[in-house]
Amino acid sequence: MMDIQKVKSEMVNWIRDWVNSSGNNQTKVVIGISGGKDSSCIAYALVEALGKERVYGVLMPNGEQKDISDSMRIVNALGIDYSIVNIKSTYDALSKEIEKVSKLKCKTEPRYNTNTPARIRMTTLYGIAAALGNARVVNCGNFSEGLVGYSTLYGDSAGDFSPLGKLFVDEVMLLADSLGVPKDLAYKTPSDGMCGKSDEDNLGFTYDDIKRVYLNETTGMKFDLVEKIQKKINGMAWKSAIQNLPTFQAGKFRG
Repeated sequence: MMDIQKVKSEMVNWIRDWVNSSGNNQTKVVIGISGGKDSSCIAYALVEALGKERVYGVLMPNGEQKDISDSMRIVNALGIDYSIVNIKSTYDALSKEIEKVSKLKCKTEPRYNTNTPARIRMTTLYGIAAALGNARVVNCGNFSEGLVGYSTLYGDSAGDFSPLGKLFVDEVMLLADSLGVPKDLAYKTPSDGMCGKSDEDNLGFTYDDIKRVYLNETTGMKFDLVEKIQKKINGMAWKSAIQNLPTFQAGKFRG
C-alpha cells in the first residue's frame, strides 16, 4: 500500500526543487486544465509547491466542451491566472489546408481527430509559456496511460516534467483527494472528451487490469485478457522510451 501523505509531501518538494533548479524561484508553470483528475491533481500540487502566482492555467476547448465548468471550478478554487483558448479555428484551418494539398479527408480518420487536437493543445501551452517568459510546461500523464501508450506523442505526452508519470490511476485519485481536489473531480471517469466514450471503453480493459498485469497480480483474471494487456504494454514500450521526461519517482513508495 502506498503512503499517499508521504507521496504528497515528497512530490510537492520535488516539483518545487525541479522548477526552481530548471530556472529560478520566479519560474512559472503552465498547465492545461481539462477538468479531469490528472490535471486537477497536478494543479493543486503546483499551487501547494509554488504558490498560485507561479501557476498559469489554460483551458482549451475544441469548439464546445460540455464539462468546461469543471475546468473553471479548478482555476477559480485555486485563484490562479488563466486563459481560455478555443482551438477549433486552428484545428479547422489546419485540416482544410492539409485536405487542400493532399486530397486526404482528415476528419474522417479517427487518429487524426484525436491526435491533432492534442498536438495543437501542446503547441498552445508552449506558445503561452514563451509569451510569459521564464515558464515551464507540465505534463499531466499518469503511469497507467503511459504503459499502454494511451496518449498522443508530442501532444499530451509532451511537457518539461512529469509529476504523475509513475503513479497508477487509482493512486492519482488518492493523491488528488489528499490535496483537496473536489471528490467528484478526483474520482471522475477518465475520458478523452472527444469520442463520447470513457478511456476504459476505448481500451477494452480497465486501468485496474493494467495495474494488476504490470505488477503480476493476475490471479482470477482471464488468460486472454492478461495476454492482450501484456501485448499492449510490450508493443508500446517504444513510445514510453520516447516520452523520457523528468519524472517524480513515486514507485519507491509502494509496499
